[in-house]
Amino acid sequence: MTSYKVLIVEDDQTLQGVLSYNLSKEGYEVITASDGMEALEAARSLNPDLIVLDIMLPELDGLEVCRILRQEMNVPILMLTAKTEEIDKVVGLELGADDYVTKPFNMRELLARVKAVLRRSGTVQEAKPTIPKAITPTITAGDLQVDYDHHQVRLGTTVLELSPKEFDLLAFLVANKGRVFSRDLLLEKIWGYDYVGGTRTVDVHIRWLRRKIESDPANPKHLLTVRSVGYKFEE
Repeated sequence: MTSYKVLIVEDDQTLQGVLSYNLSKEGYEVITASDGMEALEAARSLNPDLIVLDIMLPELDGLEVCRILRQEMNVPILMLTAKTEEIDKVVGLELGADDYVTKPFNMRELLARVKAVLRRSGTVQEAKPTIPKAITPTITAGDLQVDYDHHQVRLGTTVLELSPKEFDLLAFLVANKGRVFSRDLLLEKIWGYDYVGGTRTVDVHIRWLRRKIESDPANPKHLLTVRSVGYKFEE
C-alpha cells in the first residue's frame, strides 16, 4: 500500500506508543507530537496526509489546533476525545474536523476510521456520488447555479467556496430536487457505504451549506429539513 504519512498528536505517551505501533504495522509512516504547539510545527513542516488529534493537550488544546490548521491547510483531521458529551463532538466538526473517535476506543474501529477519512478526503480515490445522467452539466435553481463539469456553484454572480463534500452533497440534492433523502442514505451516497462515522456529519454539512446559500440560514427556503425523515432541496 501507499505509505501515507500520519501525524499522531497525543500527550499520553502510552497511548501515543500504542497508536504509533498499530498504524506503523498497517503500513503508515508515523510522526508524533505531544502538545499543541509541537503539533502545529510538525503539521506545517512535514505536511502529513492525516492528523490524529487529541482534544485534551498541553500548550494548545486540540480544538484550537484544529481551528488554526483549518485556516492554513486542508489536511484531514481525526479527533480523539475522552469526553462523551455530544457538544464536544459537534464543536470539533464545526471547526473542521473530518471525524472523531471517543475514548476508550477499539483499535480496529480507529484504523477503519483512518482509512475512511483518507478515502473521503481524496487522498485515497473514492467513488463519486451518483448523479442522474439525464441532467444537463449545469442546473439553475433560482439564483443558484450548480456547474457539475467545473465542480462550481454560483449564487447570483458570486462563486461560492465549498469543500468537496459540501459540493457533492449540494449537487446531489439539487440534481434530485423535491425528493426527500434520509441522513443514512445521504451518508451512503456522499461519504460511502463503508463510512464509520455518524449521521451528525450530514447535519453539520447541511448547516454549513445553509450559511452559504440561504439568505436566512435559520429559516431556510431551499435546503429543507423534513422532520423525522431527512433533507430535501426545493427551488
